Amino acid sequence: MQYKLRTPVTREDLAPLRTGDTVLLSGAVYTARDAAHKRMMELLDTGGSLPFPVEGSAVYYVGPTPERPGQVIGSPTSGRMDAYSPRLLDLGQLIMIGKGKRDQAVKDAVVRNGAVYLAALGGAGALMAASVKELEVICWEDLGCEAVRRLEVEDFPLTVILDAHGGDLYESGPAAYLASLA
Repeated sequence: MQYKLRTPVTREDLAPLRTGDTVLLSGAVYTARDAAHKRMMELLDTGGSLPFPVEGSAVYYVGPTPERPGQVIGSPTSGRMDAYSPRLLDLGQLIMIGKGKRDQAVKDAVVRNGAVYLAALGGAGALMAASVKELEVICWEDLGCEAVRRLEVEDFPLTVILDAHGGDLYESGPAAYLASLA
């Protein structure tokens, strides 16, 4: 199935999604990689607040590359965020965007919070960049490509990898493929 979603999302918006479904995401998406996640944890540990509204938010684990003339963003990893993701999900983040397998603590937090993990197509950054309509650095410009940015996206194409019901496409996909060969 294909779904159109707009951020911020609710658990109810995400409940119908199943692994393998496609999502066309529109609205604000925040970028944050390793260094930004570390700073977000430091802020939270000292009683500070995050630099963007976390409730119902979508965070894309990407560090944009410089844009080409006429483009808003250049082309763009997820397991490295596993140590931070459960805490952000428990605070209300509902969408993670990246690629690669996630650990069990992240999977458990996805189910516990009614969240999803969506995959951006690897190697298709230039194609996906066409969905980005605006880009604004919102904090930690000193981090360069890892600064937190707010992207305004329209019909950003994504695939559901982890769903709120415990589905994991990295497990079910290969199993279904192998079963089809038997």
